[in-house]
Amino acid sequence: MSVSRAMRRLAQVLEMQEERSRAAMESVRAEIRQLGASMARDGERERDGRESVRAGVASGELSQRIAGLEESRLARRHSAVVAERIAQAESMLESVRREFLRRRIERRQTQTLIDEAGARARVEAERRTQRDLDDWFLGWRGAPGDEPGSRDGGRRS
Repeated sequence: MSVSRAMRRLAQVLEMQEERSRAAMESVRAEIRQLGASMARDGERERDGRESVRAGVASGELSQRIAGLEESRLARRHSAVVAERIAQAESMLESVRREFLRRRIERRQTQTLIDEAGARARVEAERRTQRDLDDWFLGWRGAPGDEPGSRDGGRRS
């Protein structure tokens, strides 16, 4: 019994679905990395704002202090929004990861069935070949002195 064309096509479809799930997972991971980089920049903006406040206090410039305070406040606010988005993206990543693993398991199970069917077909073909050889050999075991492979085809001269 050979592996059916439908099973091979199913394996191809499952492989494509697995790849699509892998791409979605990588996309979410990239988004999380970008959001993490944004959080780091927000931290730098907040430190720069605090530094601006210190410089404004030292120089006595009210506008520099206000600008520093506003910069720090906006950085914290943006950081909070980004942190929320990271939490959502991590939740989505977990969902996408589960989907990817489910698809991988499906594909591997199908591949295992295909491999087993191929192995059964090879064993059956080997059995058939051996049976044919046995039948051929038994066909030559007629008269004494008849041997397979003798030049005279089993006839005595």
